[in-house]
Amino acid sequence: MSVANVTDSTFEQEVLKADIPVLVDFWAPWCGPCKAVAPVVEDLSKEYEGRLKVVKLNTDENPKTAHAYKIRGIPSLFLFKAGQVCEEVVGAVPKSTLAKAIEQHV
Repeated sequence: MSVANVTDSTFEQEVLKADIPVLVDFWAPWCGPCKAVAPVVEDLSKEYEGRLKVVKLNTDENPKTAHAYKIRGIPSLFLFKAGQVCEEVVGAVPKSTLAKAIEQHV
């Protein structure tokens, strides 16, 4: 499964109403660290396929959702479970850091 893009209008359906945990990568095209973490996010989507949904939200194009979750720095990776944020990781972190956060919830 590749990483899907979500928008302000699809966020509720794709993330908050999902029946499995969802990792949301809040990013922007001009953000260098976002580009650095993108392959890691892609790898995680493959490793946890069927147990974790992975999506990206462009904060420039979807300010409503970014504002609602008080995104101050990007990349911000939020893990949602049953419609609630259960983990927040800010910055381009190693894959092991993200995997550790995910493992607690899948």
